[in-house]
Amino acid sequence: MDPSALIPVSDTIPTQWGWFYFFLLLTFIMHLLLMNAMLGMGIMALVKHLKSGNKHCPVCKDISLKLPYTIAFTINFGVAPFLFLQVLYSQFIYTSSVLMGMYWLPVIALLLIFYYSAYIYDFKYDSLPGLKLFCLAVTVIFGLVIAFLFTNNMTLMLNPEKWSAYFENRSGTLLNLGDPTLIPRYLHFVLASVAVGGLTTAVIWRFKKDPRATEYIRNGLAWFSYATLAQIPVGLWFLISLPTDIMLLFMGGELLNTILFITALGGVTLSLVFGFKGMLWPTTAALVGTVVLMVLVRDLVRQAYLAPYFHPRDLEVVPQYSPLYFFIIFLVVGLAVVFYMLKLAFEAKREV
Repeated sequence: MDPSALIPVSDTIPTQWGWFYFFLLLTFIMHLLLMNAMLGMGIMALVKHLKSGNKHCPVCKDISLKLPYTIAFTINFGVAPFLFLQVLYSQFIYTSSVLMGMYWLPVIALLLIFYYSAYIYDFKYDSLPGLKLFCLAVTVIFGLVIAFLFTNNMTLMLNPEKWSAYFENRSGTLLNLGDPTLIPRYLHFVLASVAVGGLTTAVIWRFKKDPRATEYIRNGLAWFSYATLAQIPVGLWFLISLPTDIMLLFMGGELLNTILFITALGGVTLSLVFGFKGMLWPTTAALVGTVVLMVLVRDLVRQAYLAPYFHPRDLEVVPQYSPLYFFIIFLVVGLAVVFYMLKLAFEAKREV
């Protein structure tokens, strides 16, 4: 069967596709940094608890206080990029979501359990030490499961030729387990989370007046550096698991793709050098720059997968600009309010 016959007709869009593309990348970068920090700090705290038992762990205690609202920020900042993805690639993401619908719909329930277990971990941290470990484990495990389901969906949408499996499996339980990129892509995300989680804790402790702050900063940078180092073989695995024609685009086949990929590798190298040298702010700057470049590379991979079938520039424009104007206004105002609230919270903690 011709895979293009399985692809639904695309919707119209109210303005040029470049606007949606820009905001997709912008909001996804913010969501990705928050998501990695959230999951990475959870993994970091869980490992520390398992190693130290019920011994006092200042880093874990601090993570317990920050995990609930980090999750809230992650979920809220995740809405926008997913909506922009639906605008540009609706015929692909909706189809893949339906094909794995029996796994996709329960994500909401998983998120609720994930969220509330993080709150219990925070509120019962001191009073019920046994329960806190169980709730943190639930948070981390459910976070990893949700990430795996998202990875399945994001890869399934890129492979319309696999959608014909629906005719043998109409129960909505189709996963993309046979895709060679699935596992390395997922591990790439998990290791990135551990790295960003470690760096986030280092940044947090940089602003604390604590006699052991330097030790915790060094420990956070170590988590970042070793997790980033582990990314190298996983990233190579991910690269060679791509279809050959797509992989070669980043190895000299296309100038833009190759430049972005090599520059991103340079960012990883700088992150490692700064991280192992204990240079907090250069490491942070290198990480943010690398994430931006990696998001661009990721999007070029998606475009290459879908090139035989579709490009967002093919979408029909039916002009209606007011929704775009309102979104920009509310985005700017919303970000300003969030930063102001964080500033007040930070100042209040300093006074305490």
